[in-house]
Amino acid sequence: MRGRAALRLLRHEMAQAAALARWITRRPPHGAGSGDTAVSYASAQAAVMWVMTFVSLLETVVLALIIPWPLVHLVLLVLGIWGTLFGVELHAASVTRPHLVGADGSLRVRYGVLLDIAVPADRVGAVRLDPRFPGGKQLVIDEDGTTSLNVAGQTNVTVDLTGPVPFARPLGAPAEARTTLRFYADDPRAAIDALTRARDAAA
Repeated sequence: MRGRAALRLLRHEMAQAAALARWITRRPPHGAGSGDTAVSYASAQAAVMWVMTFVSLLETVVLALIIPWPLVHLVLLVLGIWGTLFGVELHAASVTRPHLVGADGSLRVRYGVLLDIAVPADRVGAVRLDPRFPGGKQLVIDEDGTTSLNVAGQTNVTVDLTGPVPFARPLGAPAEARTTLRFYADDPRAAIDALTRARDAAA
């Protein structure tokens, strides 16, 4: 079990490195096909993530200046650089892996490389603007079957599901969105319009 978790973390790290390369080279969003619409969500958390990255970088520099022991200095330097890089990669993954509205009316709700909930077109029911500020954990699965993917402690789009949608939690454990899916979009009205248009066109 621990080996599987470690392997999945390694895959996440490799995928985040690939996302950073995609972001730097300004390639199209990951997984977007012809006719798909990308729905960004990274703006709400960008300021916090850049502050955390800057603090990590500053901490690395300060520790490098004040710690006299070479081995400790090296270990902390490596950890500091990795922490800074991780923050940049996490943001890059959020930018390059947006939510996707499929040309067929399907929906992919994502968070970087950590989460990917693929909702087939026939499982998408009513869609509405629904701002909520639950705070707390990023992924919340309620007993009533509601699944919420919070960004910066908020969601603003609610999708009623016509059937259960299986997905994998960040470390691979199976989960299921049964009745409702809530997520955050930088422009929720545009996201709802795109999904409505795609469903109407596919009908």
